[in-house]
Amino acid sequence: MNTWHVNDVMTSDVVSVGPHTPYRDVADLLSARHINAVPVVDADRHVLGMVSESDLLRKIEYVGAERPHWFERRRRSQHRKARGRTAGELMTSPAVIALAATSVRSAARRMNESGVKQLPVLDDLGRLTGIVTRGDLLKEHQRSDDALHADVTAALAEALLAENWSTITARVERGAVTLTGRVERWSTALFAERMVRLVPGVVDVTDEVEFDVDDQVLVYP
Repeated sequence: MNTWHVNDVMTSDVVSVGPHTPYRDVADLLSARHINAVPVVDADRHVLGMVSESDLLRKIEYVGAERPHWFERRRRSQHRKARGRTAGELMTSPAVIALAATSVRSAARRMNESGVKQLPVLDDLGRLTGIVTRGDLLKEHQRSDDALHADVTAALAEALLAENWSTITARVERGAVTLTGRVERWSTALFAERMVRLVPGVVDVTDEVEFDVDDQVLVYP
């Protein structure tokens, strides 16, 4: 089965800044490129951190504010960023990253768990090679029904290798797959459904496949 990876959907023409880039230049760059964050890299394009609009807003949020004696420890870094003048002083580090070979599903999980909207993508040498956003990951679900049907058919053929006469047909409508047909065992129908669910771009699977032998007890004793 053809699994989609980050390098299938990422933006290769990625803009970055150095640690000494001034605050105003970073703000102008985000505005001009219509992006909400930018990687901070060293001379060898190793990612040092990320500067986001949230980091830049600290200067507005804390303008003129003095740190009181009871200042919360968890907010000290935010207050420090408010005084930052360069990307290196403003950035959030370490950055949450992905490798080019990271699966789209793993990247989506990493974004969700970390609460970030984009991931710098690194090559095998740890250098910045692209960036992937939430919108990029959704490209998996923009595939045509014809393309999905071809991959679903291939997944079904793989799932039914162990059975000689079993047949399952698939109907794809707007990414939703309906499976019909007949197989020898319940476990085969279950395996086929799970294989289809793993096809990149499948939104949901309705399983209407019938079977002759209920082997659930053998599968789940």
